Parts: sequence; C-alpha cells; structure tokens
Amino acid sequence: MKITHISAECYPIAKVGGLADVVGALPKYQNTSSNSSQVIIPFYNLKFTQNNEFKILFESELQLGVNNYKYRVLQLQENSLDFEVFFIDVPELLFNEYVYSSDDTDRFLAFQIATLDWILTWNKKPNIIHCHDHHTGLIPFMLQESFNYETLNTIPVILTIHNAQYQGWFSHEKVNYLPEFNLDHFGLLDWNYQINPLAAGIKCAWAVTTVSPSYMEELKQSANGLESLLSHETSKCKGILNGIDAEVWNPENDAFIVKKYKSRTIKSGRDANKNYLCKTFNLDASKPLFAFIGRLVHEKGSDLLPEVFKEVLKNRDISVLVLGSGNKENEVELNALVSDYSGNYNAFIGYDEKLSHIIYAGADFLLMPSRVEPCGLNQMYALRYGAIPIVRNIGGLKDTIIDIDNDGFGILHEEVEVNQIVDAIIRAKKLYSKKTKFSDIRKQIVEIDHSWFVSAKEYTKLYKSL
Repeated sequence: MKITHISAECYPIAKVGGLADVVGALPKYQNTSSNSSQVIIPFYNLKFTQNNEFKILFESELQLGVNNYKYRVLQLQENSLDFEVFFIDVPELLFNEYVYSSDDTDRFLAFQIATLDWILTWNKKPNIIHCHDHHTGLIPFMLQESFNYETLNTIPVILTIHNAQYQGWFSHEKVNYLPEFNLDHFGLLDWNYQINPLAAGIKCAWAVTTVSPSYMEELKQSANGLESLLSHETSKCKGILNGIDAEVWNPENDAFIVKKYKSRTIKSGRDANKNYLCKTFNLDASKPLFAFIGRLVHEKGSDLLPEVFKEVLKNRDISVLVLGSGNKENEVELNALVSDYSGNYNAFIGYDEKLSHIIYAGADFLLMPSRVEPCGLNQMYALRYGAIPIVRNIGGLKDTIIDIDNDGFGILHEEVEVNQIVDAIIRAKKLYSKKTKFSDIRKQIVEIDHSWFVSAKEYTKLYKSL
C-alpha cells in the first residue's frame, strides 16, 4: 500500500507545533514490507532547506485567479530521514522564513493545486491520500469535484484534524482560484457564508480522524462552529490517539540530555539532568522542579501561569522553569517573575529543542493546564522520561493520564482556573514528599508504551477498510 501524506509541517523540516511531530513520525512507522509512506510539504526558506541540497523532479505552472505561478517539485539529494519527502516549491508564495502568515489562503491553495497536478503525472498513483488540517482541507473537495482530477477520485482520501480551532476561512470571491468544478456543488465549500477548507474536507473526505478519541467526542460539542457538521458526519469519524517517536524520545540514547538513563538507573540519570537545569537557571535542586513547555497562548492556559506561580512560590518550597514563546504580554509577565523569585523561578522565552529534552529528563513535574488539547504529545514525552504530568482532564490528556487518586500516575484537574491549578501543584508537592511512592510512579511511567507502533496499526486498519 502506497500512502501519501500531505501537510504544512513535518519534523525536522518545518515545525510550529504537534502537527510536525505527527507527520515526521507516523510515516516512519508505516514503512513496512507491505506499506510505503511518503510526505509532501511546502518548500520554505528554513534552516533545514538551507542546509541541504535538492534535485528537481518536476516543473510546471499553476493559476490562481488572474495570477500565474511557476513551481517545482524537489527531492533531497541525500535523504537522511526514514521516509521519502517531496517539496512543493512555489517561490513567490511559499519560499519564506516562516510556515504561516497573513496570506495563507493563496499560499496553501497553490500548494494543494501543485501537489495534485504533480500526482496526476505519477505512473503509480497512491493507494491512500492522507491530508492534515485545513492547509490541505481542499484536497478532498478537489479530488471529488474538480474536473482536472477525475482520474484520481477513486483514491481514498483521509483528513486528520489536529486542531479544529483553525479552519482556513476565506471569501467566496476567491472561488475561481480553485480548478474548475460544477458550481451546483458550491455548497460543499461553504460553511457560515464563507469558504471553509476544514469544513469542505470533513464533507468530502472518505474518513475523518482526530488525534484522540476524547477530542473527537468533544468536537461534537465545541468545534469553533463545526459541531453540527461533525455530528452529522459521525459515521465516518474516528479518534486515533497520536503516538510519539520512541527512538527520538528515548532517555537511553538521547544525545541532547546531560546523562542518559534506563528504568533501573532513573534516579541518577534524572538527578544529573535536574542538577544541570538548576545550576543553569539558578534554581534550588533540593526542591521539586515544576516545568511548563509550550506555546504561550490562551488555549494552553499559559495566561494563568503568572498568577499561579505567584501563589505557589510564596513559601519558596518549589522550583519552576518555563520554556515557551507566544503572546508578548504573557512573555513579559513570565519574565518579570524572574527577579521577584530568584533562586526558585526562571523562564526561557523562545524555543530550544535540546533544552526541552533536558527539561523532560530533569523536571519532576510537567504542567499542562490546557483549555484545548486535541491530543498532546508533551505529556507522553514526560511519561517516557519519568516526569509526572499535571494536566487538565480534557482531550488527549484525558485519554493518556490517570490520576494518582484512581491508582494512576499523574495529577488531573477539571477546569482551567488558578485555584484548581494551584491545588494540583499542592497535590504534587505531597506526592514528592512520599519518596517511595514518587519513585515507584517514575519507574512505572517510563515503561508506558505510547509509541507510534500502536497508532500506526490503527491507521492501517482504517486504510484497509476504505
């Protein structure tokens, strides 16, 4: 079976969020003796593309409204990844030092049209086309409705929703940007008086998946306006929990961390990484270390963290480390706490892949007070490294973390409220003081298997059913 993934992100080439991690790992685990999996992404002007050489596979041009754009399809001269990757190079639109911007309608329309035009030329067509999020949400519609792609419309197409908050809306005025189709079917594009790529993808895909079972059910109640559509299409919807790349995220061979460790050497290994963090960021290593890693945005609950930290740091009996960037006001507030709680609090505003690995390997607890969390990978990384997650009981967090009061291994809170997050941290401090139980939980969680092997099998079953 030949599987073609189409996505705006793919780790390690272009990463903004969890979408990149999924598209950078799932194809690797799908490559077996009976399956071959590949990825098509835009060609951005990023570090990865700057540091590699490419060969041209195909050249042509496409039309968006009255504008014509030349494009190329590129491939790595030497592929160091575990799956094939192809790059759609539309220099005037895509070759920028960013993944997303304010003119994304034109950018991702060009990407999708160029991708399908190129697939038309293949001798061996895909058995499955797997689209990811709204940036590729018009592909199911074009495969089904556009006259240009009639020879491809028997290929099953799957749409995975990684985050339904972002839907790619644009005006009806740009309908002529799409390859010609029967305008009697215009309603497939429309949702709430706009062209909505995510809604169109849900309507036209053969199957729709989300990145956790709980998130699929939650979307039927809250999906930024798509609740009734997802409820109507429920028969073709399925939640499949994301996995993690257990080779990249493995404390036994992680080149990023200070000291590698196995389950039997977890204490010495984690102590070494914690001591490094505390020395580097002027924190007290004798206290439990709480960390937050992620985007500083409303959906992650990061706006409440300054108030939470002021409350829990009053007695200076814990240490806190933040790694993230996003909302500028939030960044300023979190940075301002450094001088007020020197020795117990610090923040790294930005993102650093190496530092994130060391934090997972050294922090005692990971905070994820998310308002929305379709799946969440950070809690799985934390489990893999022996850091105990403190999470909101929602989405994929709900599917992966069991509370210690229910014979589990994490700490859950129901709402994104300062008092509930503070209470969860207090519960964590009590757990930390019970050294035997704390040690037993750490040894337990590093053995939990959230690798892509399990999830890849679920996708294979879905593909075969189509």
